[in-house]
Amino acid sequence: MSDQNDKKGQLNIELDEKVAEGTYSNLAIINHSVSDFIVDFISVMPGAPKAKVKSRIILTPQHAKRLLKALGDNVHRFEKAHGEIKDYDQPPIPMNFGPTGEA
Repeated sequence: MSDQNDKKGQLNIELDEKVAEGTYSNLAIINHSVSDFIVDFISVMPGAPKAKVKSRIILTPQHAKRLLKALGDNVHRFEKAHGEIKDYDQPPIPMNFGPTGEA
């Protein structure tokens, strides 16, 4: 019976091999509407005139705020263990890059 109580409230999350490999991204573009936050993850290669969206994640505003907090907490712990993450200057991204958010 204690096994049932231990498992109560837990979520079993599966991670298949293809998803576990991950997708490299060095650019994220975020748009939002009243009901959604859309995060497009892009891989931009130096000298390439074009880049493709590799993954799109759509979040509710509540989940976007939770993600912001979780990322902040993780960056803080990382920097505490490994030192400050340097933020290097990046070339500007054109403002008309990517789709615009709509509801």
